[in-house]
Parts: sequence; structure tokens; C-alpha cells
Amino acid sequence: MTNFLHQGDLPSDVELGSQVAIDCETMGLNLHRDRLCLVQLSAGNNDAHLVQIMPDQKKAPNLTAILADSEVLKLFHFGRFDIAALFKKFNVLTAPVYCTKIASRLTRTNSDRHGLKNLCEELLSVELSKAQQSGDWGGKTLTDSQIDYAASDVLYLHKLKTVFDERLQREGRAHLAKACFDFLPTRAQLDVAGWPGTDIFSH
Repeated sequence: MTNFLHQGDLPSDVELGSQVAIDCETMGLNLHRDRLCLVQLSAGNNDAHLVQIMPDQKKAPNLTAILADSEVLKLFHFGRFDIAALFKKFNVLTAPVYCTKIASRLTRTNSDRHGLKNLCEELLSVELSKAQQSGDWGGKTLTDSQIDYAASDVLYLHKLKTVFDERLQREGRAHLAKACFDFLPTRAQLDVAGWPGTDIFSH
């Protein structure tokens, strides 16, 4: 496993393939207050590319090209927030997408434990440390512990997708999952536009 740290954007020669795991670190969970600090990506090959985002940065052309590429499936865990954070920062809507949290909720109805740490432990026998979860991601320098933590959020999403694809097919819910994934970018746009806590489908 190798972690690569980049400033401002992915290098143009980084090839991540047709399925890319993505995660974001922000200063908090308020899209309109807390800035995007770090974007992590992995091709599922045990390597992770981490891109530090500067406070006044407006563009990241190589990164956003992947986000908008219709031929590249972007894998997330709780993609709703990350897609919204990326849209808010770069005005680029990420699609198509796959969310392991949604897949878990559709297939693991016997459990209320749908966090990434829970899924890795129960489905992959991998124990993730969340010690850096509330760390300060806005500094110029990241610690080795922060880098390892951030990388771990994308290293196992491809394997989880394989597990959930089988379960979604088995339970006859693959079509529901696909519909949810397709709507996720729109749900993220609604969050940014001011409807984060509103069920627009309610009476």
C-alpha cells in the first residue's frame, strides 16, 4: 500500500481506471460554512492518491475531469455529503456514482450499523481506526496518522461494492439501488441549494 499526497490537483499522468473510490475531508459537516480540505481517490489497487485543496482554490481540472466523466463510476460511502461538498467547491456534479452506505441500508436490514468502520469489520474482516475522524484537516501539513486515516476511507470501497452487488442481486433490489444512486447527485444539489433536512416527497 502506497499513499501519494498531491497539492491542488491530481497529476495529469495518474490513471485510476473505470471505477474510482472517492472520499472527502472537510472542516466540518456544514456545507455552507466548512471548507473542503482533502479529496482521496483509489483505483482499488491498495494505493491512494490524496489531493490537498487550498482555501482560495477555484479549479482542479484533472480531479474534476474524473468527477464529470460519464465513463468512470465513482464509489462513495455516504456519497450525498461528498458529492455536495465537491459541487459546492468546484461547481462540478459528480456522476455516475455508487454509494456503499445506501447499498448497506438496502441489503443489511437486520442491522442499524452502516458506518464504513462497521462494514469493513463485518464484511471484510478489516479493522479501521477512526482516531483522526475529527482531526484538523485545514493545516498545510498532514500527519502520517491523518494520511493513513484518509487513505483507509477509499481503500476498501471496491471490495465492499463486490459484496453488495451480490447481495443486491440476491435480494432483488439492484434496480432500487441503481435508481437511488442515479438520484444521489440531485439529492446533493438539493442540499447545497437549501433543502438538506427536508423530505421533498412528504405530504
